[in-house]
Amino acid sequence: MATTASGLRADGSIGTSHRRVILASSLGTVFEWYDFYLYGSLAAIIGKQFFTGLNETSQFIFALLAFAAGFAVRPFGAIVFGRVGDLIGRKYTFLITIIIMGTSTFLVGVLPGYSTMGVLAPVLLIALRLLQGLALGGEYGGAATYVAEHAPPGKRGLYTSFIQITATFGCSSRCWSSWARAWAWVPRASKPGAGVSRS
Repeated sequence: MATTASGLRADGSIGTSHRRVILASSLGTVFEWYDFYLYGSLAAIIGKQFFTGLNETSQFIFALLAFAAGFAVRPFGAIVFGRVGDLIGRKYTFLITIIIMGTSTFLVGVLPGYSTMGVLAPVLLIALRLLQGLALGGEYGGAATYVAEHAPPGKRGLYTSFIQITATFGCSSRCWSSWARAWAWVPRASKPGAGVSRS
């Protein structure tokens, strides 16, 4: 079927290029939310590594406060990268936010703890969390706008809804990966069915 210059087919449905836009935007948002939620699932471990001088409860609270810092700067990320998207295009802005999120997540993973760097460790941790929040704020709104710009008339709400559910997919992916790691760490003897002989 013929496709118009706008990417829509003669019957008003979207073409292959627009499907790719929606799929790429949705997958990119899943990736960013996964990275963002991953910190939350590791908050207890992060608290012990970066807030060593505090008691266990305070370690966990400060780790969650660093988690909250990422949410606090999301509106600023939407403002900054929304404007950048207007200037250089949504596609390139989308790639920038993914790079910032991926790089920040990697650096959090290799960042030395309090015992090695002292007070600089939690300061850098919070700085990286702020970068993650900026990236997520810019990417989430940018992805929705990008999809809306490519959606056929009368179906913008339908196609942008795919972006809205990606937070759930990102959180679910994080939960499943955490469950798989926990299952792998459980001693074999304590797993259901372990030790049962088969004849």
